[in-house]
Amino acid sequence: MLQNAGRGLLALLLMVLEWTCPSLPSPLRPICDLRVLNHFIKEAQDANDAMSKSCRDGCTLSQSVSVPQTRVDAAWENKNDLEKAQEVQGGLGLLQHALSLLRSSVTNVALHSHVDNLVRSVPSINAVLHRLNIPEAPPPDGTAGPESTWRASTAADLLQVHINFLRGKVRLLLTDAPACQQDVS
Repeated sequence: MLQNAGRGLLALLLMVLEWTCPSLPSPLRPICDLRVLNHFIKEAQDANDAMSKSCRDGCTLSQSVSVPQTRVDAAWENKNDLEKAQEVQGGLGLLQHALSLLRSSVTNVALHSHVDNLVRSVPSINAVLHRLNIPEAPPPDGTAGPESTWRASTAADLLQVHINFLRGKVRLLLTDAPACQQDVS
């Protein structure tokens, strides 16, 4: 567990050092390597596995929470890059809020550690998006339409949405980022 948290913190530290060290002779390349995202997906899967072992009934949340839709369909494909970025960042904001609520309701120490890792991973994912020059979206105002969100009432549902969102829309946004499409000479 500590090793996973350490790797996530190391990735974040490297990104922060890159931004704060203008004396580097050449800027580091954008993070187009999907192994960074795969690390966050693995953390989410580990948390889901731990939760399913501890909660046979899915661990009902104290209140249902809004989570982003994970479906990638024609409507998603027809959106422009800015709209996709706004949807992903809005979804990450919803997940950050939902995971924070989950963290406050988890009493099992091992599960709490997993959920802490997930809560910390969302700003790291946003930092990766920022590094790829993906336009920043305003934080969600809570008025997102029902077509872009749904409600999760169990920890199992929330964690599955988190995994699917990272595997789907976040991965697609990262692989389609213009910074990752440029030829390297």
